[in-house]
Amino acid sequence: MSCVRIGLTMNPMRFLITGGTLGMGRGVAHALAIADDRRHEVVILGSSSERGASAVRELQQVTGNSKVSFVRCDLASFRSVESAIEVLRSQPPLDGVFVNAGIGYAPRQTMTEDGLDPHFQVNYLSQFMLVLNLLDSLKRSASGGRVIFNAARGGEIRWDDMQMTKKWGYEPAILQAFAAKRMFSSRLHALQREAGTKLSTVAFEIPKTVWSHQIEIIPWPMRAMATVMKWFGAFISIERCGEIMAPLFAESQAESLARSGKFISWRDGGFFEKSDDAQITDTAQQIKLWDESLRLIGREETSRIAATVSA
Repeated sequence: MSCVRIGLTMNPMRFLITGGTLGMGRGVAHALAIADDRRHEVVILGSSSERGASAVRELQQVTGNSKVSFVRCDLASFRSVESAIEVLRSQPPLDGVFVNAGIGYAPRQTMTEDGLDPHFQVNYLSQFMLVLNLLDSLKRSASGGRVIFNAARGGEIRWDDMQMTKKWGYEPAILQAFAAKRMFSSRLHALQREAGTKLSTVAFEIPKTVWSHQIEIIPWPMRAMATVMKWFGAFISIERCGEIMAPLFAESQAESLARSGKFISWRDGGFFEKSDDAQITDTAQQIKLWDESLRLIGREETSRIAATVSA
C-alpha cells in the first residue's frame, strides 16, 4: 500500500468531507486518509448511516488509517444540518471543509421538507449554513482553516424564480447551485480578508467529469453515451480526482492563502486560475445572495453568526 505525500506542513490535520460516502467526496476522503503517512483525520458527512458506516470500514481497511469517522447529516433538512453542527462543534477543530455534496440527475422536481428546491438546498444552501456555523472551528486551526468548494463554470442565479417553480430542469438547477457556491466562496474570502483572519476559500473545477455512482441512476441512453465517452478519455476515476484535489487541503497556510478567493482548475500537473462570469464576481450580487440565503434558512443562530462575519 503506497502513501501519497502531499502536505507541505507536517502537522496532522482534520478534514470534513460533505458527500464523503460516494463519488468525488469518497475519492478525496481516500486520498487524504492515506496521505502524509496517514497522519490526517477525515470526517465524512452523509445522509445514510448505513452507507456512512460502510464507507468508514472500507476506508479504514484500504488506507490503514483508523482516524476516519462519520457524521450523519441530511442536507435536504435544516433540522438535520442543525443536529450535525451540534455534533461537529463538540469535536476538535477542523482544518478544512470540502463543500462537495450534491444531487445530480433527477427525473422530476420535488420539494424538501423546508419547501425548497432540493438541488438548491442540498447542493448549496445547507452547506452555506454548515460552513457559517463551523467558522469558529476552522479559525482555531493551527494550520490555517480552508474551505474548498466543488464548483463548475456556468449557471446563474434566477432571482425571480430561485426555487425554479416556473421552469425546472435538473441541469439548470445544478448550475444555479454551482453559481451560488462560487459567489459564496468569493464573498467569504473578501469578508475574511477584511477581518484579518487566516481562513482561505477556493472554488475548484475538476477538469474532467468524474465516473461515479451518478452513472448508475441516469437513463440508459445517457448511460450508454457516457460509457462510450469513457473509452475516449472523457472521464476520470474518483481515485484520480482525489489525488488531484488533495494538495488543496493539506498544503501550507501560505500557499492556501495565496489561492484564496480564486476560481481554479488543474491541467498539466498543476493548478491554474480561471476567470469567472460578471454576475459571480459582482459584490452587490454576492451580498444579495448572502442575504437571501439567510432569509431562506430562517435560523436565528446562523443569522447571528453571519452578522458577525459581515460586520
